[in-house]
Amino acid sequence: MGVTELFRKSVEEVRREGRYRVFADLERMTGRFPVARNHGAGPAEVVVWCSNDYLGQSQNPAVIAGGRTALESMGAGSGGTRNISGTNHLHVLLEQELADLHGKEAALLFTSGYVSNAATLATIGRIVPDLVIFSDACNHASMIEGIRHSGCEKQIFRHNDLADLERRLAACDPDRPKLIAFESVYSMDGDIAPIAAICDLADRYGAMTYLDEVHAAGLYGPRGGGISERDRVAHRLTIIEGTLAKGFGCMGGYIAADADVVDAIRSHASGFIFTTSLPPVLLGSALASVRYVKQHPELRARHQERAARLKRLLASAGLPVMPSTSHIVPVLVGCPVKAKLVTDRLLLEHGIYVQPINYPTVARGSERLRLTPTPFHTDALMEGLVAALVEVWQTVGLYEPLAAE
Repeated sequence: MGVTELFRKSVEEVRREGRYRVFADLERMTGRFPVARNHGAGPAEVVVWCSNDYLGQSQNPAVIAGGRTALESMGAGSGGTRNISGTNHLHVLLEQELADLHGKEAALLFTSGYVSNAATLATIGRIVPDLVIFSDACNHASMIEGIRHSGCEKQIFRHNDLADLERRLAACDPDRPKLIAFESVYSMDGDIAPIAAICDLADRYGAMTYLDEVHAAGLYGPRGGGISERDRVAHRLTIIEGTLAKGFGCMGGYIAADADVVDAIRSHASGFIFTTSLPPVLLGSALASVRYVKQHPELRARHQERAARLKRLLASAGLPVMPSTSHIVPVLVGCPVKAKLVTDRLLLEHGIYVQPINYPTVARGSERLRLTPTPFHTDALMEGLVAALVEVWQTVGLYEPLAAE
């Protein structure tokens, strides 16, 4: 079998399992979020229900103005890596703003949340001799990659299972360095980690902590510092990692920690050292967004209210909305083929865009729709979504919706 045939066969296997991914050809329209222009099959305009632009900050006039000003005054590109002419004053200002957001001494920008996780975790493993990393079973692929490349011994504890984590910590040599790596909001199920209790275990067994706040930064806490700020435990965490691409509506990743930790990652992480830095337009937009989100808690209140309302509407319609304690609203399908049928019909017949979530993102048999209502999804849009889901659910032959009481 030739090399080309091997590539073709690998894709055919994905198609056969019903989980081949098709990208919708959409065009976001400034000022009309969550409506987007559709360049593919179906209606000319669709309503987006699966964006990670959780607060719609990409459409905020203040955020757009920040990017425009930076672009027009500084140009399109950054000029290189941070070390070679690529550090712009906006990098410095944004890192200061992010450190302040999480109550840490310093912060460090990366080109994405994926890179910040992978580069930081891999680098910690190379810096700290004989380190053991305790990783939650549901950690993101970027964290898994970073841990794998760290070369450290790793132990995977059952998801959010404090007893299993403590058992593993207790069995480890008390003198060995330890790191507990976990997330605050897990993006596919929408559940939240018991951060304070994990910090208690870390204190008891002398472990460092690494918290991924990607799906919580901007969305929780008085100023948007995430679940750790909401729960008043940010000061107990060794490293907090986040993104500018979700709650802040831009692009980029970062870590925040004590100055010595940040300086060590800055000095050793290949994923930081050898890549072109974020350009001025992104820095200007992100800086404006972080500052805005800090000062507008009503955005977070509205976001939570919208998610709660959608969950109630789905449950009342008898649709299988999965338990979630966060803003993530997962709806169980349980079959990759039917998940694709559901989302195709929603797009083509109802102008509703949702992507099916299949293996390997979630376990086989737990395929789902992942709905992410924002402050801009109105009651009318929600009612239209639920009505469309009920119709498609019946057509595709999934669960028979219960009559609303």
